[in-house]
Amino acid sequence: MKTLDIEAVQAFVLVADLHSFTRAAELLNTNQSVISIKLKRLEERLGQQLIERTPRKVRLSPKGEVFLRSARALLIAHDDAITALSGNRISLKVGISHHLVGGNLPVLLRHLRDADPRLQVELRVSSSRDMQTQFDEGKIDAAIVLSHDDIRHDGEVLVHEQFGWMAVPDWSMPADAAIPLALQAHPCRVRAMAVDALASAHIPWEEVFVGGGAATLAGAAQAGLAIAPLARRVAPKGTVDIGPRIGLPMLPTRDVTLYSSSSEPEVRMALRKLTEAFQDDGDGSVNAPMVAAA
Repeated sequence: MKTLDIEAVQAFVLVADLHSFTRAAELLNTNQSVISIKLKRLEERLGQQLIERTPRKVRLSPKGEVFLRSARALLIAHDDAITALSGNRISLKVGISHHLVGGNLPVLLRHLRDADPRLQVELRVSSSRDMQTQFDEGKIDAAIVLSHDDIRHDGEVLVHEQFGWMAVPDWSMPADAAIPLALQAHPCRVRAMAVDALASAHIPWEEVFVGGGAATLAGAAQAGLAIAPLARRVAPKGTVDIGPRIGLPMLPTRDVTLYSSSSEPEVRMALRKLTEAFQDDGDGSVNAPMVAAA
């Protein structure tokens, strides 16, 4: 019976997930040549080519795609066998700005689960300011926040977040009326960003709904109560960016930044999977709102 090198299988899954020999090597604390050798021996053992490597990208072969699911199952079974008696779990406390969590939450959590089934995740959702403070005080292992300035340079920029003036598609308002907004209370920095944009364009506005997080603002927009300045990734279904149609100024982008402190390989891998979820959705494709026709 053929037996497989579990480290080679782990290297294969990392390369498949990260599409990179270099990044897989970093997570395994080794070098690219060692990863290449392990995968070559795994392919020889299986008698199949698993990875198609080109100068520009790394991708799975058709046989590699088939093997990937079984490889994941093997690693999970292997980890379960090791931890069956000890019951050890890996703890990860991560904070995410509420402006970045919406309908994409199941996707984010699935990426964490796929990273390591032993993870015990404590997810905190609050303002970017609060999450950054908790990270600086050592209360959480990582924080994913919106950066509204360029003062700090110790984080990793994941994507540039796009914002829009979200409302129901058939939104209409009387002539010469102030823009009705759904906002968070001061000192929310997204609130300040939206208000500053309107002030610079000399457009009158009024606050008709005060929310307790981006999800409540999304609900107000979805219900047709007001226009809400929201990140495109959390814009609820049934809303669109009506800014261009009614002449509102374009909102600036903001960096989504990761701050992390853990050196544990398992935690680093989980965070890498989480950040990939943000990067894969960096164009707002999950809830990509289309501009409504005039």
